[in-house]
Amino acid sequence: MIDLDLRQMRSFMDVADLGSFSAAADKAGLTQPAISLHIRLLEKQLGVRLIERVGRRAQPTAAGRDFLIHARRIAEEVAHAIDTVAPHRSGVTGRLRIGTGATACIYLLPPVLGKIRQAMPGIDIVVQTGNTHDILRLLEANTIDAAVVALPASGRSLDIRDIHLDELVAVFPHSSVPAAMALTAETLLAQPLLLYEGGNTRKLVDQWFAASGRTVQPAMELGSVEAIKKLAGAGLGLAIVPRMAVEHEGAASGLEWRSLDPPLERRIALALRRDKHMTAPLRALAAALPGIRKG
Repeated sequence: MIDLDLRQMRSFMDVADLGSFSAAADKAGLTQPAISLHIRLLEKQLGVRLIERVGRRAQPTAAGRDFLIHARRIAEEVAHAIDTVAPHRSGVTGRLRIGTGATACIYLLPPVLGKIRQAMPGIDIVVQTGNTHDILRLLEANTIDAAVVALPASGRSLDIRDIHLDELVAVFPHSSVPAAMALTAETLLAQPLLLYEGGNTRKLVDQWFAASGRTVQPAMELGSVEAIKKLAGAGLGLAIVPRMAVEHEGAASGLEWRSLDPPLERRIALALRRDKHMTAPLRALAAALPGIRKG
């Protein structure tokens, strides 16, 4: 009977996922020779070649691809076993790694994570921000456990569920836009515009203008909703941001928000790997995000 070494299997999965021995070494905090040794020992034990080089990229052989399926299952079962005994260790109840956009991190997730923390005081919660494409890539690589991202999002290995419907609204200093003026594509283009830089939210805004036969040329493009709001408040332009980022702003902010004409909405979804074991922290996250809601 062959006794498989979990460290060797982890090294093999990292090389297969990252396509590089050096990248796998960086991820594991090991040297490249150590990763290479793990692969050689595993191949010797199994009696087959698992990794081959194609150009500059290291990728699984046919045998490696077959073994990778089982290696992932073994890794998941080991993680499940560790999570199962975790509550029996003092002060530890598991780990939850979430990837999300910056706006959802600031305005959507705090009460959700607070509820989870209250129910599981010892949980280790890690949140990583980025655009939808990068976050889903981390999820598919199993670097994070769950993703809360703006749609559209796709992946053959992913289960994606709507959790939030958020309107995109125009933001400007109080009384700077006449109350009777409809905020159409035509009227907005007469103003200097402050918009997101890239990402799914910006694509939705561009499509909204395109539906009226117009192309938007923003005065400024920024990656931070907070920066966009500050610049809008300083009178540097009219901004289009998620409603969740402004609906609870007080009068002291100096900002006013209004719906676009026609209205524009974006959908936020929870994405999980289909083969991911539903640990207690993941179940708590799914329970705290119960289906689509508008706000």
